[in-house]
Amino acid sequence: MRTILINAYACAPGMGSEPGMAWNWCINLANHCRLHIITEGEFRDKIEAALPSLPHAKNMQFYYNPVSDKVRKMCWNQGDWRFYRHYKKWQKKTFRMAREIVNKEKVDILHQLNMIGFREPGYLWRIKSKPFVWGPIGGFIHFPENYLSGQSLKTNVLVKLKNRLNHVQAKYSTRIRKAAKRADILIGATQDSINAFVQFFHKKGILIGETACHYHAVTNENSERFTNKTAFNILWAGRLDFFGKQLPLALRVIEKVKHLDGLQFHIVGEGNSDFVEKHKQLAERFGISSLCIWHGKIPHHEVQILMQKSQLFLFTSLSEATSSVTLEAIQNQLPVLCFNACGQGNVIDESIGRKVEISNPEQSILNFAEQIEYLYNHREELVKYSKNCINKAMEFSWDNKVVQMVELYEKILQKNELNL
Repeated sequence: MRTILINAYACAPGMGSEPGMAWNWCINLANHCRLHIITEGEFRDKIEAALPSLPHAKNMQFYYNPVSDKVRKMCWNQGDWRFYRHYKKWQKKTFRMAREIVNKEKVDILHQLNMIGFREPGYLWRIKSKPFVWGPIGGFIHFPENYLSGQSLKTNVLVKLKNRLNHVQAKYSTRIRKAAKRADILIGATQDSINAFVQFFHKKGILIGETACHYHAVTNENSERFTNKTAFNILWAGRLDFFGKQLPLALRVIEKVKHLDGLQFHIVGEGNSDFVEKHKQLAERFGISSLCIWHGKIPHHEVQILMQKSQLFLFTSLSEATSSVTLEAIQNQLPVLCFNACGQGNVIDESIGRKVEISNPEQSILNFAEQIEYLYNHREELVKYSKNCINKAMEFSWDNKVVQMVELYEKILQKNELNL
């Protein structure tokens, strides 16, 4: 059994986003490998509470490198660029910890797992005695600036600045380029990442999305929910105060289809009270307040129940790698309507849903509305998509993705052994 040292800043059971992604990679990799995992200490209690119930817990050894509550708050506040200075310090200490582990334990491969943004590759690559894997890697996405209409001046400036910094950092950052050159394999979270590897690092990469489906959680088929003409529930989920999720655009789409009988629009997610109120006022202005159900932040299992009762998942985000909520929709056999962009563009195809091309806000609103109206009047399409979600969930299951990763580990090690 191979031994892997993993750098995973954010790792926790029972969560989504980066912490849940790293946790799922680790507990599934532990079926095949022994793991030494260095992580931040915020979720130590959750990790240690969960380990006793895991069949392969003996294959996981966690090492904690905690930061202050102040730094944690910066991390959770998306867009707070002050965090990167502290995160770089964390990576330097993690490197020293990793070097000690490598000196004491048998380690076959070093893996920089998360967080997935390319700006911070950590320092594991400096340990030259072991093969180095970096990824899945994201963050190369260029946000389409014409979709910033209606956003504040501050948001416009920050997004445009980030778009330009992405290019500059990927092209000129010495540490990023050294890490990419040193990597035995680069793993891209999206096709944008794979393209960026060639453009900036002159290296090919392997496409493996950073998150996956829990195939065992796939629900039983329930075709009646799609053919029942008394209700048409559209679900939207995401942070209400993050412009990249494009909730205002989604509300305007619902305005276009508000004449459809039985239509209800379910909005799941949290955000500060000012942003929530602003969106509710938009719904009022668009004449759709009576159609909108604002659930706020609700427990994970309640989101799953909502998915199982809905007819369509509307995902309007333009700033993602591979959204876990999209894969959860697939698990729940809920057809998806989204932009042909980011990670969802790689996952959603004509077998389980429909995609709208990036153009401009007005055209996108019309395109989304046309698709919703068509699916409303052709429920048999939704039934077909729902049934096909079973195979798609298997394709994007953790089992399949982990097997891919383990095969890559083995390929690297065999290559290195042949070169000895």
